[in-house]
Amino acid sequence: MAKQKKAPRPKAQTPKGFRDYFGVEVSERAEMLRTITGVYHHYGFDALESSAVETVESLGKFLPDVDRPNEGVFAWQEFEEDGNGDWLALRYDLTAPLARVYAQHRNDLPTPYRRYTMGPVWRNEKPGPGRYRQFYQCDADTVGTASVAADAEICAMLSDTLEKVGIPRGDYIVRINNRKVLNGVLEAMNVTDETAQANVLRTIDKFDKVGEAGVRELLGKGRLDASGAYIDGVGLEDNQAEPVVKFLTSKGANNSETLANLRAAVGDSVIGSEGINELEEIATLLAAQGYGPDRIVIDPSVVRGLGYYTGPVYEAELTFEILDEKGRKRQFGSVAGGGRYDDLVKRFTGQAVPATGVSIGVDRLLAALREKGRLSSKAQGPVVVTVMDKARMADYQSMVAELRQAGIRAEVYLGNPKNFGNQLKYADKRESPVAVIAGGDEFDKGVVQIKDLILGAKIAENATLEEWKALTNQFEVPRSELASKVAEILESQS
Repeated sequence: MAKQKKAPRPKAQTPKGFRDYFGVEVSERAEMLRTITGVYHHYGFDALESSAVETVESLGKFLPDVDRPNEGVFAWQEFEEDGNGDWLALRYDLTAPLARVYAQHRNDLPTPYRRYTMGPVWRNEKPGPGRYRQFYQCDADTVGTASVAADAEICAMLSDTLEKVGIPRGDYIVRINNRKVLNGVLEAMNVTDETAQANVLRTIDKFDKVGEAGVRELLGKGRLDASGAYIDGVGLEDNQAEPVVKFLTSKGANNSETLANLRAAVGDSVIGSEGINELEEIATLLAAQGYGPDRIVIDPSVVRGLGYYTGPVYEAELTFEILDEKGRKRQFGSVAGGGRYDDLVKRFTGQAVPATGVSIGVDRLLAALREKGRLSSKAQGPVVVTVMDKARMADYQSMVAELRQAGIRAEVYLGNPKNFGNQLKYADKRESPVAVIAGGDEFDKGVVQIKDLILGAKIAENATLEEWKALTNQFEVPRSELASKVAEILESQS
């Protein structure tokens, strides 16, 4: 009889495009989420936690900023014996689930409904450096009002949030545009074909990379890119392309000048003028609250989710420089974005329901704070109570309970206590600030030894042999003073 082959062991590796997060990273993210949601709550938004799984039908037939319907989600068919189970998918953002929640519960919710939410989202897209298929977002949305005061409030809240998490004024800018202005530009160009409109909008989105001359070429016959490849243009005449150029170069020295330039770009377009009027009202509302162009500014170069947003759009950009993987200087870039999406709930209700909101990319924002040196990326471990005598485990547990009751993070060493040196190595690996030591002699005398591990490391690194002999990082104190002495050492370390 042939010997049965053993099943191969599975490889211990994360799936492509995913990663694991350990102690300090998880703690940093949790702290940031607390800070962000604290600002949202301060503005009067209520928490919502919706399912991470939605039906594909609920999620819709598109992703924001993605042209391929349904190809960017992780989806599967629910098992049914007849094979007709629903198709389900992991949420790709936190806005599509909100549309479903509001449509389902609208009779029980206040209008407007103001909610914030946070959590992971999943995109089935090609991963790359710093680009993962699972990442965290933190959103706030107002559903049920067409007033642009809601858009102005979101922008003000976004500005406050960035400053609250540690991005100082001057290191960020919130930029605002309006999808209606883009529609007005298309009207002024007399471009009515949907495919041609989409091509024009994609060209607008390339302005930052190719500049005015490059946009003119791409709107016309085409251009050679940096690699020497020829890119076909949209095929417009020069006079048709002129409104786009006016639009892209309309950023003035202040909001008033920008608005005047935009009016020239949209010409007689009614929808374009409506969009400009909305931008003007938003700027007025923000100025009344003390948010000037040093924090929030009208900027026609903001182009977001062209098949998704219906009115004002906004984006938070960090303006300080970092070095890329090749050592070149570049701006950090966008960490948040959003806008008005008045058609999303309509898919469920058949009636237009105005809505606006913002999404902050938490992982991007954490990376920015690390670049600025605002995160240490080094967490302090717990105080470790070492074990010299297994038979006295109850005494050690009493010590650790006393430390915890005093508000000190602490643990008893639960590995093999035979080798005391290994216990101190464990404490070092845990980045522990203090070790507590007590054996038979200490128990007999009613004392404990407390070892300041941070001070010990400094002494070992910097002191001469004579200084090392004179200095001490270990203290003997009465057992009754355990918690107070540990607290004193921790205070001195901080």
